[in-house]
Amino acid sequence: MTHTFLLEIGLEEMPAHVVTPSINELAEKTEKYLKENRISFDKVQKFSTPRRLALEISGLADKQPDIDEEVKGPAEKIAKDAEGNWSKAAIGFTRGQGLTPDDITFKDIKGTNYVFVNKHVTGKPVTDVLSSLIDVVADMSFPTMMKWGTNKFQFIRPIKWIVALLDTEVVPMELVGVKSGRKSLGHRFLGNEVSIANAVDYETDLNKEFVIVDADKRKAKIKAQIEAIANENNWKVKIDDDLLEEVNNLVEYPTSFYGTFDKRFLDIPREVLITSMRNHQRFFYVENQDGKLLPFFISVRNGNSDFIENVIKGNEKVLAARLYDAEFFYQEDQNHDIDYFVNKLKNVTFHDKISTVYEKMQRVQVISRLIGKKVGLNDSQLADLQRAAEIYKFDLVTGMVGEFSELQGVMGEKYALLFGEKPEVAVAIREHYMPISANGELPQSRIGAVLAVADKLDTVMTFFAAGMIPSGSNDPYALRRQAAGIVNIVDNQKWRLPLDSLMEKIITDENTAQVAPKVDQKPIIKDVILFIKERIKRVLRAAKIKFDLVDAAVNATSTDILYNINSAKVLNNHKEDADFKAVIEALTRVERISNKSDFKATDLFVDPALFENESELKMNAEVDRLSTDFEKLTAADDFSKLASLEPVIKEYFDKTMVMAKDETVKENRLKELTKLARMINYFAEVDKIIVK
Repeated sequence: MTHTFLLEIGLEEMPAHVVTPSINELAEKTEKYLKENRISFDKVQKFSTPRRLALEISGLADKQPDIDEEVKGPAEKIAKDAEGNWSKAAIGFTRGQGLTPDDITFKDIKGTNYVFVNKHVTGKPVTDVLSSLIDVVADMSFPTMMKWGTNKFQFIRPIKWIVALLDTEVVPMELVGVKSGRKSLGHRFLGNEVSIANAVDYETDLNKEFVIVDADKRKAKIKAQIEAIANENNWKVKIDDDLLEEVNNLVEYPTSFYGTFDKRFLDIPREVLITSMRNHQRFFYVENQDGKLLPFFISVRNGNSDFIENVIKGNEKVLAARLYDAEFFYQEDQNHDIDYFVNKLKNVTFHDKISTVYEKMQRVQVISRLIGKKVGLNDSQLADLQRAAEIYKFDLVTGMVGEFSELQGVMGEKYALLFGEKPEVAVAIREHYMPISANGELPQSRIGAVLAVADKLDTVMTFFAAGMIPSGSNDPYALRRQAAGIVNIVDNQKWRLPLDSLMEKIITDENTAQVAPKVDQKPIIKDVILFIKERIKRVLRAAKIKFDLVDAAVNATSTDILYNINSAKVLNNHKEDADFKAVIEALTRVERISNKSDFKATDLFVDPALFENESELKMNAEVDRLSTDFEKLTAADDFSKLASLEPVIKEYFDKTMVMAKDETVKENRLKELTKLARMINYFAEVDKIIVK
């Protein structure tokens, strides 16, 4: 016979963003607990609302299965004394297993005899196992925790009730003074207390009390209601998944409705209206069939349709107040020009250890000019880039962005166009914030992409120089996201951008232009490169490239982001080639032997007069051929060149003793290998590659 178990944790209202992760965590930990405790089950059904986290576990076994297990004890030399009698350790061990020393056997493990006993373990009833499930609840983690009353226990919100039913029987458990029972609560305003007779009745009983406990069903109902309103009025409504998820976790019994706002507000930029509705009020905005914004919104109340007219009026009033503010700021901002806002940035601190925002813009002008020239922008594009870099943060001190911080960049573009800036400049101002998330949209214009990389690189460099380097999970200034943005943009634009020479030039030019930050950036170049390379590794691992190939490519001496990425892809594309193993082994041998030398780049003259066989001449000729433009070619071309050397390298080592007794000859040969190894290392640290 199988059983159904219900566990419901009743709470004060949780923040919407924690509901889904919390019920997922509870379900995962519960399944793990049941498996570890040998209780079989068919399914764990999740239920969640802002006021409850619940699980219905069906197909539960009556009890744990009985098992026979072998238990290891102390070594024989500890289990017996000098006379061969059982020691206290042996007696205590067997007593702890419910056995006697007569049950002991010995087994040899790596030359040492150990005590073993076989014991029969009778399975516990399912009720005994389930009663400890409350420990799983107590062990849950949340982004923020709180205490209540005199308890030291912390949870996302105070626990108000616990329902724990195995079929029709209450399973005893207790947490922070709240004992389990069969009584739950319905909707805060529409429902009543409900006594659940049987675990399988949970969803039905709560539905009668105006609580739809199945989050998927609740979400489907909201979506259907919104679509019905849209169809009835011939509207288009974009049902944003994130907003739908949030709204779903704000209500227990949803009723959708629509309201309106004054048409005059349609003169405000579309993005402002949408932000006001979606981000601030959790409303769904409405368009006509041509995609034009209409003066309506759709919202969802936590309740039924009773007195819905009052709810509509209240929501309209709140939205109107916010839109009046937006209208005021939009008009007020236009009473000034861009220079007014740029000058205000002189008094806005970027970071007190680094500079003002105005000074940051001056640095970014230098950086963007260097990058723009490096990636081949023409004179017209460079002029637009220069103008964008001069003003790109101006909207931070506008009234609109002060009220709607989510619109930074967006309002920069809008205002730039209103103030007569070129569209290319305006677009770059908006795009410099991109990407705003790990997989966010990237800048599409070349000017915007350059400005975005310049801004992010300045942020990473200056914060590193100020000693504010991310550690562990601590990254308060989102430097990892900034570095990832640099990597993704460069990869998307297919730019060759060596970081070491670029950063050295940045520091020199900033000093020349007298716009350097308060902190010295020179000592942190290597650290910044390693930091950005870690982001490259993440991009490549996300692309399912083997970790050893990723490490080999990114650990190369090349600091060119695109080259590092492509090196990993090239290795991945060739890893199944018939000669891949032979190529990597040959290159690795060169790399390892060259590590025994420490020549400077200026000391790598190889004297052909010291060659003693034909293989040395051939190797020298091939290395000279390879060295022509090696660092300017693509990763694919470089690998092709290196791979072609495999037979030459093999013949060289077959016929040449590198570590010759004659020191002059040995040094000459090591120089030859070092020249080749430096090209290999520029492509990849090949000894990281695992070949079979």
